[in-house]
Amino acid sequence: MRTRSVVSRGRVGVIVAPANPSAEPELTRLLGSRADMHVARFPVRRGLPLAERLESYNDELPLMVYAFDGLPLNAMVMACSEPRYLLGPDEDREQCARLGAAAGAPFASSTLATREALAHVGVSDIVLVSPYQPWLTELAERFWKTAGLTVTQTVQVRAKTGYSSYAVTPSELISQVELADVPEDAVLLFTGTGLPTLPVLGPLSTGNDRLLLTSNLCTAWWALSRATGQHVTLSRVPHRSRVPAQGGHVPAQGGPVPPQGSPIPAQGRRPA
Repeated sequence: MRTRSVVSRGRVGVIVAPANPSAEPELTRLLGSRADMHVARFPVRRGLPLAERLESYNDELPLMVYAFDGLPLNAMVMACSEPRYLLGPDEDREQCARLGAAAGAPFASSTLATREALAHVGVSDIVLVSPYQPWLTELAERFWKTAGLTVTQTVQVRAKTGYSSYAVTPSELISQVELADVPEDAVLLFTGTGLPTLPVLGPLSTGNDRLLLTSNLCTAWWALSRATGQHVTLSRVPHRSRVPAQGGHVPAQGGPVPPQGSPIPAQGRRPA
């Protein structure tokens, strides 16, 4: 009787906003078979203006790291970018370090994970794609500039019903980025874990030399690196992949999903 070798799977704790429709599906596909995902949601704060609701997420985060009640985790992430734009990059990093020490597992916000992913691929200039209200987009732009990046262009995207990362459809995202006349060799950073980004990566990187990074892609890269204890790279994969008969993952339309043992792919070229 043959015994199969057992692949050690990491455990990732993910904290998300209550109504986020995209973080879990996209992170599940990006983490693939290498890590299990366990999710906790911030409390619902009905009736609060957006700024106050975002502030409440930052205030409640120190307690949220205990929401898993002793479940052994290899990494923990706050898959929610908007509240972190109310902070500076240094404060964001310092709080993540404190929370990681308290939780006993590496901890990162999606913004910190994105900063580390940008450093990993050697990016210094970005085109920021934001679905937020204009005031919050301005804060996001200031955050990335303060973090040492050059924001060469900001693309403000909008759903039919207004500014909302949860309401923007893939087709709206594609059409508005295309209308923005983004350079053919730009690095695009899509901020917002609630955006449906996996379906847009292929269409927006076909026929050009762009590199497309998203909050969920960077968060998955960071979490997988820590959860497995292995070096994980960001690299390009073909838009169309054959699905293995066993143990494989169905690729998102136009977007990347890493099979077991492969790197997390960033859509487009890797900067020299």
